[in-house]
Amino acid sequence: MTATTDRLGLVSRGGRQRLSLGAVLRDSQVLAVRQLRKTLRRPVYIVFAFIQPVIFVLLFRYIFGGAIDTGATSYVNFLLPGIIVQTAVFGALITGIGLTEDLAAGVVDRLRSLPMSRAAVLFGRTAADLVMNVLTLVVMAAVGVAVGFRPSEPFWKLVLAFLLVLGFSYVFSWISAWVGLSVKNPETAQSAGFIWVFPLTFASSAFVPVETMPGPVRAFAEVNPMSLAVDAVRGLTIGFPSPTTPALQTLAWLVGLLLIFVPLAVRAFRRA
Repeated sequence: MTATTDRLGLVSRGGRQRLSLGAVLRDSQVLAVRQLRKTLRRPVYIVFAFIQPVIFVLLFRYIFGGAIDTGATSYVNFLLPGIIVQTAVFGALITGIGLTEDLAAGVVDRLRSLPMSRAAVLFGRTAADLVMNVLTLVVMAAVGVAVGFRPSEPFWKLVLAFLLVLGFSYVFSWISAWVGLSVKNPETAQSAGFIWVFPLTFASSAFVPVETMPGPVRAFAEVNPMSLAVDAVRGLTIGFPSPTTPALQTLAWLVGLLLIFVPLAVRAFRRA
């Protein structure tokens, strides 16, 4: 059986039509650009998106930092990798909330009436949010340096740390997309997002050493993907702990989560 492709990128197989991979990528690009333009037209939203993580930095650096013992490592160097990963995860929550807003406004219904891939709506949205996370993380890195964060590792390791955090945020965008499409309401999506993100964030090595936690909490924190990502970023930026093992474990988590939540999100979108 042969396949033919028309100008719209529709691949015909035995009378059935589906969009080719190239068409899906083009559709995803168009929708990503649309989302970025929409975001840039809301400057107040951008300002508040940057203010929240900066407040976390100042809060932990100057209020809680003096009460937390991190041994030979200064608390600001211990803290910033955790804040950066936390910021990436919190930024991923926007994906689910934004999708529910588009559902409520009828945008998704209009997109479904077009000869385009339905999956492109999700791929475009997650790609746009990834770009916004790039900007947020650059701001966070600058704020970190301003409050005393001093990376000691070579530049290429800092780049690897940045890419690892972006990969982490991208995967969590898909989890957020699935949660948002499952609850279908912006307010509920926001509440549900914080319910699953807060335990991952605070029961981790992001803000305090896991050695100080009670036994059961410590056991969870040590296998928590958030802890693994934070430890990997610490190793790649300040040299402690060794980044190899937590980085490989983080990548294993990310691949596994992608394989689970991308199909779940696409399925939820089709049913929404």
